[in-house]
Amino acid sequence: MTKLYTEIIYGPVHSRRLGVSLGVNLLPLHSKLCSFDCIYCECGWNAERRGTASFNPRETVAEALEVQLQKMASEGVLPDVITFAGNGEPTMHPDFEGVIDDTLRLRDNYAPQAKVSVLSNATQLHRESVCRALRRVDNNILKLDSAFDATVKAINKPCGAYRVADVVERIASFEGDCIVQTMFLRGECDGCKIDNTTVEEVEAWLELVRRAAPRSVMVYSIDRDTPCRTLEKVPREELQSIAAKVEKLGITCSVA
Repeated sequence: MTKLYTEIIYGPVHSRRLGVSLGVNLLPLHSKLCSFDCIYCECGWNAERRGTASFNPRETVAEALEVQLQKMASEGVLPDVITFAGNGEPTMHPDFEGVIDDTLRLRDNYAPQAKVSVLSNATQLHRESVCRALRRVDNNILKLDSAFDATVKAINKPCGAYRVADVVERIASFEGDCIVQTMFLRGECDGCKIDNTTVEEVEAWLELVRRAAPRSVMVYSIDRDTPCRTLEKVPREELQSIAAKVEKLGITCSVA
């Protein structure tokens, strides 16, 4: 069953990719707000999760984060990473840059060894304030699930204009100060075959990874409930094969 995050600060949880992670949800607590409607999203479909609530205010987020970090510090157990994810796309927050300013200050004060990570679908990179903020975090993690617009439309279902070429150009503008994250999966959804693991898909994706030139790549597959129930998890061995191809480009690649 898909689920929503009902708190601003959640966890800590063990992340497959990031370690002991303290989550930050800038999105509404009882509805989803995202510029994608991914067929694999653990939060479910946009239409089913839509509500009238707004983004969590910057001041409220900072207060909640400080309370949790103080509590963890008093217990002697601090996070490896503070991760922005939650019920949709965090960089859609109108004061995302200010939230990152607050988070870095609190991190430096209470848990200086912790990394700050942002999981983003890269749809807000046209906003200079978002790019400035992402350049300041430790792990700027950007989604790129396919090299083909048609496949992105089938898998990610963008809510608005989206061109892979534009996104790759914006990712490349970080000049290596970012991480590309890709979900590999196959199956069927809405009567359409879904598979971004074919030779054609992988080779085209590798070319875009080469152009984007991130400092590293994360590849993974389904691990939680999805709103589309006819999707298949890609075996780890296949993911490792894809990762080996990335490594041949001279880019570090992890498999989760």
